[in-house]
Amino acid sequence: MPLYEHVFISRQDLSNAQAEGLVEHFSTVLADNGGKVVDSEYWGVKTMAYKINKNRKGHYAFLKTDAPATAVQEMERLMRLHDDVMRVLTIKVDGHEEGPSIQMQKKDERGDRRERRNRD
Repeated sequence: MPLYEHVFISRQDLSNAQAEGLVEHFSTVLADNGGKVVDSEYWGVKTMAYKINKNRKGHYAFLKTDAPATAVQEMERLMRLHDDVMRVLTIKVDGHEEGPSIQMQKKDERGDRRERRNRD
């Protein structure tokens, strides 16, 4: 089955438990349609670059899935209809990376960044 990565933003006035409950809800939607969630991460409340529906912040969640296209389409359809979900992004990937996403890693673990030069 194809591999997908999903990020969705839910409203800022939800509690952490409610936001994580959305992840569980959409995981069951995928499972009911023949897919499965390989991994999920709750990134927490983050400030957005611009307002969406008068909200400055939102609860971010990340899902790695292995599901047929019809299951993903149904999950996205239900996400877009859900009142608490503000934005959804789905990307088809060739393979899932091992370990935590870049958002969950500590700054000193990231590496791969060039050093900053001090200008005098």
